[in-house]
Amino acid sequence: MVVENLSIVSLVLNASVLVQAVMGILFLASVISWVMIVQRGFYLSAAQRDFKTFEETFWSGIDLNSLYREISESHQENQSTTGIENIFRAGFREFHRLTQANKTPADAIMESTDRAMRIALSREEENLSTHLPFLASVASVSPYIGLFGTVWGIMNSFRGLAMVQQATLATVAPGISEALIATAMGLFAAIPAVIAYNRYAALAERIYGSYETFADEFSSILYRQVHAR
Repeated sequence: MVVENLSIVSLVLNASVLVQAVMGILFLASVISWVMIVQRGFYLSAAQRDFKTFEETFWSGIDLNSLYREISESHQENQSTTGIENIFRAGFREFHRLTQANKTPADAIMESTDRAMRIALSREEENLSTHLPFLASVASVSPYIGLFGTVWGIMNSFRGLAMVQQATLATVAPGISEALIATAMGLFAAIPAVIAYNRYAALAERIYGSYETFADEFSSILYRQVHAR
């Protein structure tokens, strides 16, 4: 009978309303964070893979006009373009538009081209860091939410001791057990979130650094072209 009363399901169902609310919040935060962890994992892995593929194509000696037309056609056909393709397309579109006007100074062309790529870089930085602040919040806040539920449950257990004449371990065991479940759930939500955040934040920063390096190299190529006119 004691084993049944101290089962996890029984403790959760018999917990106080506040402790149950804490457990519900932690469970919901854990589920959402796991969804975001999986989604971010796929997205960042795809971004890293697409960058390597595009870089191989770009440095293979392909004509830049042909590459731009190919990417633009994919974009117009509502096919998703990758982050690095968006940066290339933004820079080359601006460069091509300004070079059509023969009176545009070379420095003005490069300044406008670099500005277009910086805007595209900012957008891709936002895409790479999507959901990471939520994971950071879950990682930092969940243990404290669980601790709050624990403190409340233990406080109720000791308050219950005042209503009995003879205090035994069996009297306070259920209340303390339900309180500790709240702490365990807080850690269960926080640990995967902090591991995923640290890993994905580093990966996003590395990918963004690759984007910046490509933008600088691409800008140098365009600089040589515009001054060779």
